Amino acid sequence: MEHSSYLEWSRAWMGRLDPADGKALAGRAPELAERLRAGVAAGEMPFLNMPYRARLEAALPPLLERLKPFRHMLVLGIGGSALGARAMQRAFAPGQDGPGYAGPWLWIADNVCAEQFEALLGKLKPEETVVVCISKSGGTIETLAQYFLVRAWLEKALGDAWPGHMVVVTDERKGYLRQEAAARSLDALEVPDYLGGRYSALSAVGLLPAGFIGIDWRALLDGAASVARPLLDDPANIARHPAFSLACWARALEERDYSQLIFFCYIPQWAAYGQWFAQLWAESLGKDGKGSLPVPATGVTDQHSVNQMFLDGPRNKGCLFLTGGQPRSGRLFGQDLPDQWAWLRGKAFDSLLDAEALGTRMALCKSGVPLVHVHMGNLREHAAGSLMMLLEAATIFTGWLMGINPVDQPAVELGKRIANTRLGATGYVQEAADLGAFLAVPEERQAF
Repeated sequence: MEHSSYLEWSRAWMGRLDPADGKALAGRAPELAERLRAGVAAGEMPFLNMPYRARLEAALPPLLERLKPFRHMLVLGIGGSALGARAMQRAFAPGQDGPGYAGPWLWIADNVCAEQFEALLGKLKPEETVVVCISKSGGTIETLAQYFLVRAWLEKALGDAWPGHMVVVTDERKGYLRQEAAARSLDALEVPDYLGGRYSALSAVGLLPAGFIGIDWRALLDGAASVARPLLDDPANIARHPAFSLACWARALEERDYSQLIFFCYIPQWAAYGQWFAQLWAESLGKDGKGSLPVPATGVTDQHSVNQMFLDGPRNKGCLFLTGGQPRSGRLFGQDLPDQWAWLRGKAFDSLLDAEALGTRMALCKSGVPLVHVHMGNLREHAAGSLMMLLEAATIFTGWLMGINPVDQPAVELGKRIANTRLGATGYVQEAADLGAFLAVPEERQAF
């Protein structure tokens, strides 16, 4: 029998928060319900109703079967094209980082680092490697730069056989990568319309890498669907949904000048979900001078680093505190421990994690940090999918309560246009002028 996951609210409305704030925001439920209904009907919320699922379930199994002979998958992607896959890998295939692992291996090239990139291409064998290039637009400059170099690497080693070692995940109809797939007969999976990168982990973007390393990707989808279903079946009851409750709380935090939201994960295998959530929250909600800064933290590691700031620094932080129910495991402490440690005798090593989680949660609450405890009933794929959908829906609803668009990222796009201009791209007249003015300011250096 599955153990249920839950949100625990007894310490949520603390500090400067007033429960009346939440009730006032909850009064906007009919407005958000109508917006939800219209967005789904218009096809603008595919992360929620997953209209692409049937196509994915038809296309992914035969592709995964074809990829079985490969020992390595190298993912080229950045941001939302990488963070979900990495979180799943760390959560459900953690053996890759340990001794004696027998594969298959997943490698993710998610930055512009010539040294690391060269190390990957220098050690991977092209004949054993399939490369997955992921870009919704098909024009992400960092990913395309990697694609051009990896294509040459494959072609040099494999000749005309190189297309069999390349898969692209991109827009179904347009963009450079879609053109490449058509021209070179590459296997290709779609990133559906309106599915931005940070909402795309439960599509081919994250599930192709997950499936390659043996993760139950269907269970991830089932878990997500279980959370979305009440919203889709009865939008009018949005006020009863935990994602809406989280959104009201998060909006109330911002209105009361809580400018940071800690994502404190006491499930060590799931720690990479903190980075995934950080992009989801920051890129969706940091607009028009609004939003709260997501701060990923891992228990117990960060008890010994940033937790001092959480507990005794500025009172500007709320906290999502994540724990997980799992069967007791780990080595047992022996009966021969010294007397001063006798209270550890016979206990399992991971009982320490439970005690540390309780201690930190209580300390945060005693310090006045508004805290919602998110407890996962188990740590399998279904549960992970449910958490991801909960957080995605909560992010959307929070953006609507804030009065901003939670699915665009205009400031990020400006930086990309300036970078392209710097590299010699044409057509960016205003960016070229701004870049020239920026570089014309004399530097003021101070050596150290």
